[in-house]
Amino acid sequence: MTGGPLESEQKVATRHRRAEERSPEPVELAALADGSLPPSRRAPLEVKVAASPELRRLLAEQQRAVGLARSAAAGVEAPPSLRARIESPERRARWRGRRPALAGAAAALVVVPALAVALLAVGSNSSDERFAASLSPTPLAPRARGDATLTMTSSGWRVELDATGLPRLGGGRFYEAWLRNWAGVLVPIGTFNEPRKVTLWAGVSPKAFTTLTVTREEADGDQSSSGEKVLVGTILRAA
Repeated sequence: MTGGPLESEQKVATRHRRAEERSPEPVELAALADGSLPPSRRAPLEVKVAASPELRRLLAEQQRAVGLARSAAAGVEAPPSLRARIESPERRARWRGRRPALAGAAAALVVVPALAVALLAVGSNSSDERFAASLSPTPLAPRARGDATLTMTSSGWRVELDATGLPRLGGGRFYEAWLRNWAGVLVPIGTFNEPRKVTLWAGVSPKAFTTLTVTREEADGDQSSSGEKVLVGTILRAA
């Protein structure tokens, strides 16, 4: 038995109400979650979310996704050029212009802008950010010269050092490279016997540790620097 006109009107009203609850685009919910939604859209959307349990649930999911993305991104330093491409107004506009057809697919798409920086930064082995140092001799090795480049990777700073004018050391003697900050704190970044095309690794940033030195050392059980510097240079951002 079919319902009368009143029942049909109630069904139509229910469908309209449900459609209104789903009307905000998923990208707008994502923008509300990460704080990028323009003020002109924020207030109306907040009213809709407050009136809809379903929208409140979706917004909470996006807020959790944003929080996870920011936590992941905090563990890596995305290069400036990558951040600029992802956070550009044009890219945001393209995301807001898309209209997903299915709620499930839409929710997945909403997470993409929030995670883009973290995933691209983690997935990249290297970045555009590089530093360099021209290494000068000291009285202990007046004929020594060298250069170093420092490149940020997901594992740390890769330091490629190449020097001449230093003899090969052996028999328990070796060279050691260090990064030093303005306070004089030294961080060792590796040892080697001959300074030709050496690859070292640093876990501290050359933005803070701006001096690179190379010393002569002995395997004597003392892990501190001998102070016998043979090369020294100031680290600068590469052009």
